Amino acid sequence: MNHVMKIFLGVALSLVTLAPVALADDFKLSNNQRISCSRGLAPGKLNTATCKSYAYIFNVRTSEYFRCQVSLALTRDNKEVINVQSDGGCAKRPRIFETDSNYSFDATETEGPNTNSFFGPGGYAVWASDNTAQKVRGCIIISSGLGSDISKCLDMKFE
Repeated sequence: MNHVMKIFLGVALSLVTLAPVALADDFKLSNNQRISCSRGLAPGKLNTATCKSYAYIFNVRTSEYFRCQVSLALTRDNKEVINVQSDGGCAKRPRIFETDSNYSFDATETEGPNTNSFFGPGGYAVWASDNTAQKVRGCIIISSGLGSDISKCLDMKFE
């Protein structure tokens, strides 16, 4: 009986130690990072340059993702740098697919406001695919201009 208890305890212990590994999330960085910069130039006055970059961190098991941003603002006069400020962080976004699987992901930002973009900056497109099935979902997320994002996703049809 003692031998059976040792085997049972060994199996239970191995399941407890393997369970977190089996459920571990795998995060991947998207391949499509962008940077945009703007400048405020005025002769004889202070000049400011601001740059922002976005990246996406994707959970390949659950299809949840994080939209990350880093920004740098540099203020200078004609002789020296007066001020440098930086900020950044990641915001969690909802799942793209309802079930767990093995997914791939990529995202891209909209062009800046000096292009023909109707809503200006603040929108992005997300593509995710299931690595175990022929399943692709495309999403477009744009700022409504009223403090909230509008998001629509479509499943792709294979014809």
